[in-house]
Amino acid sequence: MAGPRSRAKSLSSERIIEVATRICDEEDIEVLTIRRLASELGVGAMTLYSYFRSKEEILDAIADYVMGNFRLPAAEETSPAAVVRDLALAFLEMMREHPSIVRLFSTRVNTTPESMSGAFEAVIGRLREAGFKDGGAVRVYGLIVQYSLGFASYQAPRPWGRRDLSGSEELRRQRRHFYAALPRDDFPNMVGLAEDVTALPGDDQFLFGLECLIDGAMRRVEMVDGVAPEAL
Repeated sequence: MAGPRSRAKSLSSERIIEVATRICDEEDIEVLTIRRLASELGVGAMTLYSYFRSKEEILDAIADYVMGNFRLPAAEETSPAAVVRDLALAFLEMMREHPSIVRLFSTRVNTTPESMSGAFEAVIGRLREAGFKDGGAVRVYGLIVQYSLGFASYQAPRPWGRRDLSGSEELRRQRRHFYAALPRDDFPNMVGLAEDVTALPGDDQFLFGLECLIDGAMRRVEMVDGVAPEAL
C-alpha cells in the first residue's frame, strides 16, 4: 500500500486539477476545500500549496482544464447552419458533463494557451471555415457560448428537463401536477399550459431556441464572398 511519501511523489498539478474538477462536478464548488482535496489525494494540505497558492488558483485551473479539453465536433456537415448547431450542442454537452464550468464562467476569464486553443481559437476557426466572415465568426461564437451557458444554467436546477437522467420522467410528472394544481383564477395560463411550461428546461426547448439563433445569424451575419446563407 502506497504511503504518504510515495503518493506525494506521484502527485502533479494535472492530477490535482482532475480530482478537484471531479469534486466540483459531482458535488459542488463550495464543497471543494484544500483540506478536502488533500484528503482525496491522500496527501497533506501543505503539499498542495507547493502547486497552488489558494483555492482560487485551483478554480482558475479547473476552468482552464475544462475549456482546454473541449471536444470539437466532427465536421460531418459543413454548412454554416449545421456547424453552428453542432458547436452549440457540443458546448451544452460539455457544460452538462462539467456543471462546475457554468458557475466558473461567471467569475473568471480563461487566459492559458490550452484553454483558449480548445474552446476559443479552434471554434472560431471552424466557423470561419463554414463561411462566416472575420468578425462575424466571432459574433456567432459569442452567440453559441452565451446561449449554451444561459440554457445550461437554467436547466441545471430543473432536472425534469433532461430526458437522459434517471428519474427525470417522474420529476416531469410531479412538475406538471404542480403547475396544473395552481389556482386557475390566478394562473390561468400556467394551469392551462402545464405540459408546455414543464417543457421549458427540456432539450426540445434548447433546440427551438438554437434554430431561432441560427436563423437570425444566417440573416444578419456577413458571410465570406461566394458563400450564401444556407436554408435551415
